[in-house]
Amino acid sequence: MPAEEHRNASPTAPHPPTDTAEEAIWLWTQIKAEARRDAEAEPALASYLYSTILSHSSLERSLSFHLGNKLCSSTLLSTLLYDLFLNNFSSDPDLRAAASADLLAARYRDPACVSFSHCLLNYKGFLACQIACVSIAHRVAHKLWTQSRRPLALALQSRISDVFAVDIHPAARIGKGILFDHATGVVVGETAVIGNNVSILHHVTLGGTGKFGGDRHPKIGDGVLIGAGATILGNINIGEGAKIGAGSVVLIDVPPRTTAVGNPARLVGGKEQPTKHEECPGESMDHTSFISGWSDYII
Repeated sequence: MPAEEHRNASPTAPHPPTDTAEEAIWLWTQIKAEARRDAEAEPALASYLYSTILSHSSLERSLSFHLGNKLCSSTLLSTLLYDLFLNNFSSDPDLRAAASADLLAARYRDPACVSFSHCLLNYKGFLACQIACVSIAHRVAHKLWTQSRRPLALALQSRISDVFAVDIHPAARIGKGILFDHATGVVVGETAVIGNNVSILHHVTLGGTGKFGGDRHPKIGDGVLIGAGATILGNINIGEGAKIGAGSVVLIDVPPRTTAVGNPARLVGGKEQPTKHEECPGESMDHTSFISGWSDYII
């Protein structure tokens, strides 16, 4: 886990080892322990927790089972989806690493996330990402897209949209350590790119500017924080560590480590010498550090 994320983690949250292989084992051990505790505390959930977590030998199997049941329909069977997800996880260590990184991101950045098992079972932002490439589900759909299995990738995208109210094109490229906080209403276009350790809140759109084809969607740098309801349009760059205020409409590049707010978005401090911050907002989740008093912004 990045050092910044350790510093901003809840003081009661346990910290994983730094080695990637040990981290995955540690994370699965934590999830099982939390599930056992919850099953003892709430017997009504015991059967559910056993079938989704405790009966499985690994995080990949548990996640594949859970996603298969979440996304199945009368014509898209849960057993087919389970095999599809598990085969992809088993053959791709990057997918497994991304799933762990996304779980850690949700646990340490969202104070409402009380446990890893809670995130695994209930955080639709995490689940959506895992299917499309939005956090595990999207990742599997993205892999299918790159393997030219596009009809199946698009079918998964449709189910993710129906179930989670998150619409991420399977061609979109998404990094690790992604937090889709609440996730409802998030839209990510076909040629969008999202870097590592990015946090995106609900009702964010990474879209195009018209009906033109080609590379037409935003590129989001590492460590970016995008506030609720923000709209970022066109093939523009949001620099590393930038912060996009809630409800902003961004149509041009945003420099690294700066804050853009408003509609149309403006840089805090002015476009000539914008104010820059040192922290990584995608990990700190600090939406308001740039505010010191009332603004003279005139509508």
